[in-house]
Amino acid sequence: MRLLVLGGTWFVGHAIVTAAIDAGWEVTTFNRGTSNPFLEAVRTIRGDRTRPEDLAGLATAGPWDAVVDTSGYVPSNTLDVARTLAPVAGRYVFMSTVSVYRDWPVKPLNERSEVLYCPPAAGPNYGTDTEDGPTRYGYQKAGCEAAAVTAFGADRTTILRPGVVLGPREYVGRLPWWLHRVVTAGEVLAPGAPDRTIQPVDVRDLATFTLHTITEQSSGAFNVCAPEGSASFGGLLADCAHSTRSDASFTWVADDFLLGQGVRQWSELPLWRTFDGVWRVDTAAAQAAGLRTRPLALTVRDTWRWLVGSGEFSSHDRAAEVGISREKEAQVLAAWRRSGERPS
Repeated sequence: MRLLVLGGTWFVGHAIVTAAIDAGWEVTTFNRGTSNPFLEAVRTIRGDRTRPEDLAGLATAGPWDAVVDTSGYVPSNTLDVARTLAPVAGRYVFMSTVSVYRDWPVKPLNERSEVLYCPPAAGPNYGTDTEDGPTRYGYQKAGCEAAAVTAFGADRTTILRPGVVLGPREYVGRLPWWLHRVVTAGEVLAPGAPDRTIQPVDVRDLATFTLHTITEQSSGAFNVCAPEGSASFGGLLADCAHSTRSDASFTWVADDFLLGQGVRQWSELPLWRTFDGVWRVDTAAAQAAGLRTRPLALTVRDTWRWLVGSGEFSSHDRAAEVGISREKEAQVLAAWRRSGERPS
């Protein structure tokens, strides 16, 4: 199988390339990077996806059985890329997000839920950010989905909509932050209640499913998350303690109290968000199409091993936005003790 990956050096792209190499596929990557983490295992083409001359040059390097686009964020650019590659590639797999749904994260959803409208030729300024609702990122990704279908047609296009993706090489720093916080031990502020269910998917399972949709020629859109109810926040933090051999203690603080203390959801306490739909994403279609997910404990363990082995945390700009300060954490815990409340 001949595969072109647009991107391929960061988190999701890296996992897809690794899985394809392990499967014996011929892999080409296209990106602007100056390093090649795969050495001789892939054919690397350097270029900028926003430059027509670079895209034209890329097309001459085909054909490919499939393209996986992990770096498409602007609809008009995705349309240009897909149209250029349509004559030299059999399928187009676009890596999207559950943020394309109008009601995420407020309401539970499935693939039949309403998707934000964005024209396939829209520029980078289309869409707006609303508090606790649709974001420009979601609008843009929805437009990119439309662009892929416009260029390749519905039968030759696969749309993958992951929720939260965790695992080795995660650059956003959500799971790495929790691991680093837990390994320092002491009293750890835990958000909400330990039985809150969560649905993160391991990046390696996302990669395996991506390749599976190509071999099976599975068209259409798929939500790619762990099954509902397969993991809990309490289990996640227990796994962090087990993997790091930490004797940290967890104090679970009620959602309303945290909000009253000005704790920011999703960023200051990663993966914590109170809306009903955050972790209620129906994945039945993906499961039926071949998605298989490993236990969250293995994701936590392997992420910690990667962190220890690589000595990395994250150099990505987004990692700077993740995590509550130790000072604020201590203040919230002290206020919680004074209140005498307990998690509901």
